[in-house]
Amino acid sequence: MLNYEVDASLLLPFVPAGTELDLWNGKVFVSLVGFRFLKTRLLGVLPFPGHSNFDEVNLRFYVRRQAGNEVRRGVVFIREMVPRWTIAFVARTFYNENYVALPMTHEIRSVDEGRLSVVYRWRSENRWSGISLETEGTPVVPVEGSVEQFITEHYWGYAAQPDRGCVECRVIHPSWRVWQVRQSAFEGDADNVYGKEIAAVLQGKRTPHFSRKGPRLP
Repeated sequence: MLNYEVDASLLLPFVPAGTELDLWNGKVFVSLVGFRFLKTRLLGVLPFPGHSNFDEVNLRFYVRRQAGNEVRRGVVFIREMVPRWTIAFVARTFYNENYVALPMTHEIRSVDEGRLSVVYRWRSENRWSGISLETEGTPVVPVEGSVEQFITEHYWGYAAQPDRGCVECRVIHPSWRVWQVRQSAFEGDADNVYGKEIAAVLQGKRTPHFSRKGPRLP
């Protein structure tokens, strides 16, 4: 996960109806996240041959919604990249999610002293781009009130709809453990995927950045 502090005005056009930006200590963040779907099943039951294990890189930000006495903290995806056209088509058609299919690859390996080196790459307009990081220390559950907890502890997803409505879904997962990161990088040209304004953010300063560990449960 590469996390960037941004001006709220950059994200306001993407905020779904009925939600508002969720802030940490008055700061607004977007996150560029690389991960792997493993043993994926349709509706949590049906296997999807040839599409069970695949990479995804998404750009997301954080919102909240008041539901009665409950504050629901969630994520909104600006763009989600996967390597298979069928997956992107289903997500766009049935869920109105902003998926795009691009050639992708990843590498996750151990380096000295138990550290991890992680790379996710994608190709757009015949040019490879990617995110990379190298961890340090051991993964731990985020401290209460920390920015790591803020980034990882969002349990709802929101997607704007063509009729200006909003779809809400709940995501159940245990508290993720996170690694601190000794170095990280974004490389490549993001203009074609994210547009010039967001691309300028991704190619600029990141604060903070870390890696998470743990499954997302159905």
